[in-house]
Amino acid sequence: MNREGALAGAAALACQRDAFSLPADAHYLNCAYISPLPKAVEAAGIAGIRRKRAPAGLHTPDFFEESDRVRELFARLVGAPDPERIAIIPAVSYAVATAARNLPVGRGQNIVLLHEQFPGNVHAWCRKADTAGAEIRTVTPPPGPRRAPAWNERLLEAIDRDTAVVTVPEVHWIDGTVFDLTAVSARAREMGAALVVDATQSVGARPFDLNAVRPDALIVAGYKWLLGPYSIGAACLGPRFDGGVPLEETWIGRVRSEDFRHLTDYESAYRPGAVRYDVGERSNFILVPMLAAALRLVLAWDPGRVEAYCRRLSEPLVREAAAMGFPVELDEGRAAHLFGLRMPEHCALPALEAELRRRKISVSLRGSAVRVSPHLYNDENDVGALIEALAAVTSS
Repeated sequence: MNREGALAGAAALACQRDAFSLPADAHYLNCAYISPLPKAVEAAGIAGIRRKRAPAGLHTPDFFEESDRVRELFARLVGAPDPERIAIIPAVSYAVATAARNLPVGRGQNIVLLHEQFPGNVHAWCRKADTAGAEIRTVTPPPGPRRAPAWNERLLEAIDRDTAVVTVPEVHWIDGTVFDLTAVSARAREMGAALVVDATQSVGARPFDLNAVRPDALIVAGYKWLLGPYSIGAACLGPRFDGGVPLEETWIGRVRSEDFRHLTDYESAYRPGAVRYDVGERSNFILVPMLAAALRLVLAWDPGRVEAYCRRLSEPLVREAAAMGFPVELDEGRAAHLFGLRMPEHCALPALEAELRRRKISVSLRGSAVRVSPHLYNDENDVGALIEALAAVTSS
């Protein structure tokens, strides 16, 4: 069954505001900044704090089983066949640094990334290029608001026989431009390049098909669309990383590390898959249960249904904003859950900021875009408040 058919057969989601603890008078349209904690995730964190309060109740399996549960849940979410391919990370930059350390880049080669890409997936590649004598090849969009198709074409054209790594998001963090990762992956494989995907701004809010994209590294922070806590996330690392060197030489990433009595035997062999790339002290008894609870919620709600809800909710906003002179990308070129309304020339940004504060509306101002990112806790009242705020500043 195709994606549209599957969604048609699933019950549409209703607003889930009761699952969160947002103030009644707040219009939080800003999940791309940081998600509010669902009540179930908050409860898991509190329970974790209480467990640490009395640590005699923590036993050896607790260092392993909860982390493995997160691997299993994340693997289900993205369609990874083997949970051992999932590493637990503290941040996107940590996993990007891991990728940069282990993917070969030679003198005269290039690393392809996007204009105004989030810096967590840029700085490590700049260092890698400087060290290797390689080129950073930044793909810029064409001018104008309707730029997604041409930007995608430029990205494919930038990948050539000298490309060592393509490192891009699925959804651009500033304005929600969607990149065709299936086409990018096919082009990268044709040219022999590795593909690193930062899907922090997409996984959890729209379906992700790992088997179709086939990235060498898929990296996702937990505190946005996964609805989890800060400082924990997950990365799916493919066969290119087998036999690689982690950033940290942890004890828990070794075989037989569950045998606490013999840890000073100093086992050198790593556990299978991507477990060697886990962050040190990955068995965080507060954050790991929180992320597990968040992943269960995301799976229960289903990213496809989340996407459909956000699309239905945002359609009136996009229509009204465009009529007021806020250019926005066409539907097929932008995400439903994250999109940028470009400021019209006659609209003063300070006036808009003041109007948003007055109405208790939270969005993000990124570059020249008003970034709007709704989720299941939003409803028509939130969208209506933002429409009224835009109308107030354009009519003044």
